[in-house]
Amino acid sequence: MDGLGRKVIVAAFDGWNDAGEAASSAIAHLRENGDYEPVFSVDPELYFDYQYTRPQVEADSEGRRSLRWPEATLLRLTEPGEGTELWLLTGVEPARAWQAFAAEFIDLALREDVTGLVSLGSMMSDVPHTRPISIFAGSDSDLLRSELGLERSTYEGPVGILSVLGVAADAGGIASASLWASVPHYVAGHTPSPKATLALLERLQEITGAVIPQGDLSSQAAAWEASIDAAAADDEEMTEYIHQLERTRDTWDSPEASGDAIAEEFERFLRRGGGSGDGPSKPGRDEPRR
Repeated sequence: MDGLGRKVIVAAFDGWNDAGEAASSAIAHLRENGDYEPVFSVDPELYFDYQYTRPQVEADSEGRRSLRWPEATLLRLTEPGEGTELWLLTGVEPARAWQAFAAEFIDLALREDVTGLVSLGSMMSDVPHTRPISIFAGSDSDLLRSELGLERSTYEGPVGILSVLGVAADAGGIASASLWASVPHYVAGHTPSPKATLALLERLQEITGAVIPQGDLSSQAAAWEASIDAAAADDEEMTEYIHQLERTRDTWDSPEASGDAIAEEFERFLRRGGGSGDGPSKPGRDEPRR
């Protein structure tokens, strides 16, 4: 994959960008399946609000207590192989000085000859858990969109630190792309979504060419879906709502879908009380810019 090169940072943060913990879990999965070492961590005093992200007190096996401060850290493989080398940027979304925060990591990436940046995010969406997880794969680069089959985002509105990092990477000459998973909103705030994590990793593998072991994510995803099925089976209102989402998603995915058919489906959805009056968004098309 020449578009992103052979040394690619994969970035994900806890917080606003991480519905269902899908993005942070993807980073954790990569870290568990490789031998990584820290390269650089920011000074937490500069970027975190401790009233919002508090330090944690911990005790070791002998009862000694210590404080663990919020962090954002860049890690690299200790023994990279022949293929694409994935570096990991993970931690807590900073509360302040985002431009300086991004500049620290992008300056380091340039010194280390990093060639690409892929940001991972997940958001709550009006999508059913029973269908494949939608992944929006986008880039502002015409070349990357052409080479990797990515899309240009039309989103306008508030963004997170991933957008700031992407802009800084582009400005520094590092190719950047973003992957956003759409997580069912009715479960995104209650339980991690291994199905969304798996979808992010599969798309990451496609655009980077890196070999990413799946481990037991497939079985975890199946168990996650089955647990939601079981919970919905005891709730008629939830079951009907999920069926509505399924019909909407199937309408969007059908090859014969037309503007009139989609509008008609939206009208039926709204008449049944399924929306606020604005209409549901197309699955996988309402994501932030990165």
